[in-house]
Parts: sequence; C-alpha cells; structure tokens
Amino acid sequence: MPGTVRPVADERDALLAFLDQQRDLLRVQAHGLSDEQARTASTAGALTIGGLVKHLARTERWWIDVALQRPRPAVSTDYEAYMDGFTLRGDETLAGVLQEYAQVAAETRAALADVDLGRPVPVPRDAPWLPQDLDAWSVRWVLLHLIEETARHLGHADIIRESLDGATAIPLLAAVEGWPETPWVKPWRP
Repeated sequence: MPGTVRPVADERDALLAFLDQQRDLLRVQAHGLSDEQARTASTAGALTIGGLVKHLARTERWWIDVALQRPRPAVSTDYEAYMDGFTLRGDETLAGVLQEYAQVAAETRAALADVDLGRPVPVPRDAPWLPQDLDAWSVRWVLLHLIEETARHLGHADIIRESLDGATAIPLLAAVEGWPETPWVKPWRP
C-alpha cells in the first residue's frame, strides 16, 4: 500500500522506501487521467499533474547525476526552458512521463545501492539558486532533498487533481489498489 511505507531494514532502505512511497502516491494522483487532463492547470497556477511528473523525473535524474558526479546537462537559467520542464507538451504523453519516472526510480535505486551515504556531494556552481557559500552536501542529504521535493510537489498534485475532477488521495488509492467499497471509503470511479 503506497499510503504506508513498508518496514525497512536500514537507513539506505528507509530513504529509498520513503522516496518510493512519495513517487507511488504521485502516480496515484495521475490515475485515470487523460493526456488532456494531465496538461490542465486546474488552479490559479500553471502547474499540471503531467508537468509535475515530468519535472520530478528530470529533477531526480539531475540530482543523482550530481550525487555521483556523473556528466549532466548544463543548468539553464532561461525561464522558458525551465518552464518547459514543468510542461507536458503536445508531443508528450502522461504514460510516457510516468514510464520515464519509473525508469528514473529504478536507476536511482541501482545507482545508490552501494554508495556511502556520507560521501560528499559538491554543490553545483552552475545552478544560481543553490548556495554559493557551501562546498558540499552528502548523498544522504540528496536523498532527503529528493523526498522533500517529491512530497512538496505531491501536495500540489493533490490540489490540482481535486480541482480537476474532485478525486482525492484515498479514493484514488482505493481504486488503484482495488479496495472494496466500504462505508468509509469509496474507490474513485471516472
């Protein structure tokens, strides 16, 4: 059940399990949406569920590249390019960005399977929104940051989804997991 993190064996397993849970709940928020709905900004802001999935997949990949000091695309400070990272374009699909997100999750788990969580991660100097007075974080910090980033955007997705069609987290989760209807929970139906 994505609503509750499974029992964990150690710190690494806990960090990855909590990140998995947040990702799973974001996928639940996308359950049953058409591409058009996934592109719809249903609140006063410009965020969409499809755009959030796309952003989180790319952001997670970027941070894991940073943590492992792998080559990565240069950070763009161009506002239009930045906003494209939050936009499910007409040539993209919700299924496609969800698949990319699942692939990134598998890559993250594999890449961090044996990495020392205390290993220093140099702060990228090409991202002007990151502190310039700090030399390094740790791999542990990067994972905690990814959990925080994902959880924050999951909250956005909750509001966007409810504004789109009235669906809320527990009925959506019940639909995804096939829970029987009870007086307390009615699985979401389109």
